[in-house]
Amino acid sequence: PEESAAFLCCGCWTVLGDSLHLCAPGTPQLSFLACFKVTSDVIWQDSLLVALEGPLLGCAYNALNCRSCGLTVGFVLYSAPSDLAHLRGLFCFFKDSIVCYILGNQMIIEASKVDFPAVTLKE
Repeated sequence: PEESAAFLCCGCWTVLGDSLHLCAPGTPQLSFLACFKVTSDVIWQDSLLVALEGPLLGCAYNALNCRSCGLTVGFVLYSAPSDLAHLRGLFCFFKDSIVCYILGNQMIIEASKVDFPAVTLKE
């Protein structure tokens, strides 16, 4: 589809995922994209981290890193309050850590400047 995009690491442009697996485009408060599937170039840390500030305050998560350059590109929530519970187990990319290669017009755009259509987890 023309609106389809590949998600690339900002550090080295390795492909991390795509919009076909996008299940939550994020919110203004949480600047990330949630996907249910990523490429093998996304690795996660075994140790759990706990957010001490910001919108993920009190959440336990595993950090996601780019296998090629090591940049932290997102997280996977392990435990979260009820308003974020629907994101547990999903791969969440920080919009400021990825760029989008838009397939339809073959352009690379900062993820924070791309508006993906709203999708519900039921879809």
